[in-house]
Amino acid sequence: QVQLVESGGGSVQTGGSLRLSCAVSEYPDTLYSWAWFRQAPGKEREGVAVVSPFGDTTYYADSVEGRFTISLDNAKNTVSLQLGSLKPEDTAVYYCAAGLGHFRTYGGGFLAASNYNVWGQGTQVTVSS
Repeated sequence: QVQLVESGGGSVQTGGSLRLSCAVSEYPDTLYSWAWFRQAPGKEREGVAVVSPFGDTTYYADSVEGRFTISLDNAKNTVSLQLGSLKPEDTAVYYCAAGLGHFRTYGGGFLAASNYNVWGQGTQVTVSS
């Protein structure tokens, strides 16, 4: 099973940008969709964005649509999330996750956490006003 390691978190002011990276331990034999989730203190984990196994299809939560961009670099075994126009409410621990197959086949929603079976350890993003 692949392992995921996130990096790139940090502190930034409102309106700033960050780039998160998720290193995949090995090129998987099985097709995975790759997603980013976040969890703020006292709140449930929230799906942010997902990209298809070949990187040609993406889907975003309404809360980040137009501000965040997810991308997949299969040659480098890396999934990235570009965060822009950041707001204090974006403050959270961000997690990389992998789910089997194409996310459009998932039940319960493309960003339902139950569809993802591999998780990273998380990286903290803090946005100050």
